Amino acid sequence: MKRINKCLGLIAVFTVMISCKSKKEEIVAINTKPNVIIVITDDQGYGDLGHNGNTIIKTPTIDAFAAQSVSLTNYHVGTTCAPTRAGLLTGRNCNRNGVWHTIMGASLLNREEVTIADVFKDNGYKTAMFGKWHLGDNHPFTPNERGFEEAFYHGGGGVGQTPDYWNNDYFDDMYHRNGTPEKVKGYCTDVWFNEAIKFIENKKDNPFLCYLSLNAPHSPFNVPQEYYDLYKNEESLLETQKRFYGMITNVDDNFSRLLKKLDELKIADNTIVIFTTDNGTSNGYHVDEKTGVVNGYNAGMRGTKASEYEGGHRVPFIIRWPNGKLEGGKSLSDLTAHVDMLPTLTSLAGIDYTSEKIMDGTDISPYLLGTSKIQDRYLVTDTQRISWPVKGKQSCVMNGDWRLVNGNELYNTATDPGQKINLADKHPDKVANMNDFYNTWWDSVIKETKYSTIDLGVGEEDVITCHDARTIDYFPPWNQEMIRKGEPMKPAPFFVNFVKPGNYTFKLRRWPAESGMSLGAEILDEIPATPTTDGRSIGKAMKFKKAFLKIGDQEVSVEANNASQSADIDFVVEQGKTELLAWFEMENGTLTNAFYVNVEKSKE
Repeated sequence: MKRINKCLGLIAVFTVMISCKSKKEEIVAINTKPNVIIVITDDQGYGDLGHNGNTIIKTPTIDAFAAQSVSLTNYHVGTTCAPTRAGLLTGRNCNRNGVWHTIMGASLLNREEVTIADVFKDNGYKTAMFGKWHLGDNHPFTPNERGFEEAFYHGGGGVGQTPDYWNNDYFDDMYHRNGTPEKVKGYCTDVWFNEAIKFIENKKDNPFLCYLSLNAPHSPFNVPQEYYDLYKNEESLLETQKRFYGMITNVDDNFSRLLKKLDELKIADNTIVIFTTDNGTSNGYHVDEKTGVVNGYNAGMRGTKASEYEGGHRVPFIIRWPNGKLEGGKSLSDLTAHVDMLPTLTSLAGIDYTSEKIMDGTDISPYLLGTSKIQDRYLVTDTQRISWPVKGKQSCVMNGDWRLVNGNELYNTATDPGQKINLADKHPDKVANMNDFYNTWWDSVIKETKYSTIDLGVGEEDVITCHDARTIDYFPPWNQEMIRKGEPMKPAPFFVNFVKPGNYTFKLRRWPAESGMSLGAEILDEIPATPTTDGRSIGKAMKFKKAFLKIGDQEVSVEANNASQSADIDFVVEQGKTELLAWFEMENGTLTNAFYVNVEKSKE
């Protein structure tokens, strides 16, 4: 008996030793997984950095960071913000995933898409995003529904846009924490970095993914005085460029704080840090059409934001990971793109991930690590910015240094970075091959292209705004200054999905609920512009006679009371997908879309 007990004791000790060893190996594995921080700015071009040749802009931290890192100098994105973010997060071109525009309901990331946050979260990472989301403000599109456990962000595509909290202006604003409004002190860029640093401090003992997606230096160009003052005497810049540059230098200072925090926490060596931007410059380069006078710098490229030419989509990409030997100030010039990020970062993090969908990106980690070159490849970027993608519209097919623009202009950016010499007639075979690729690619893409639908009835109340209405031949009022102008908007539908059938109340509004203003009110809170900020205009009154709601084939109307904050319509809806149209008839007979609609599900 004693012998048996002794044997059992030895087995128990051996089992404990194995268990302890296994636990220790698990802890080591967790601690060696690299953290990932992606910093992406908004509307900052390749030439809006000192180390890329801009002699005026002050970006000492990012310049020094580039000298410690690996830079991709032939890296490309979408030509505008939401399409780039959608491509970066999914590895798939924006025309595939529902985000070919920034408004008109075409900036909602299809619900079936898998994001990088989904993948990292499923593999044990803590995930968070801060700043600009721009992939949908309703269910099921919000960042905390797309893999980010923590999210603190503004509405729409920029501070002060229609879905954003009313009267946000970059300073002391109201943002959303996992969907709930929260007041915060400070300048927006400072706030996003503060939140990211707090997250990193709290999660430093776990592998984490931090997506720090900035709205700066997107317009309006509101900037703290001290940053404007850095450029106020620079005669070569336009006034708005001085503010634009100031916003970028503010980003640079905050990026410095972030890097210092990583050093302080002793996690810098095993943290992958990326600095990049989402499209060509919006305000860093200006050519006067009449005089030819040039203000700013564009690194010799043709085109800026929203252009199919190089300056619209070639942007900086800098990556550092000392433990992974991504360091040393190296520059790599093979063709790469934002859609490469999901497959590449999962590979670097040791995550086994294979997409069930067609991927436009590829794993470039062997290229980054110096173990192989990138195989000959073709990539496409384009500018749609219309209600439905059109084949060939403002398209650019890329192959190495070759660019086929709009199907009939061929440039070699190695010898002609300004894309001035069309070589199409000299290289007809190259044009044919690149067009063949584009045709095959487009056929694949358009099969997947579809509109997203907004879920209603998920919570106690949902808010839909005209920013996401399905307009066809016109832009809806996509920012609050346009809302203030009080110009009628031609009625346009929303594509919605009622997750539950039953009684709903639809509150059609001229002003958002948080404003507290009645339907027919004029808002007299005008603020003049200053050298560092845009002004705010009065909110012009609109007078309404009737309000209408159409869901599917059913239509209901009520008299509008201009003294009330909303025109309320009760409606019994069926479960499922349908179209929703909400509009007013004004006292002069003009029809206009409701700018805001609050949707409340009646309690059973």
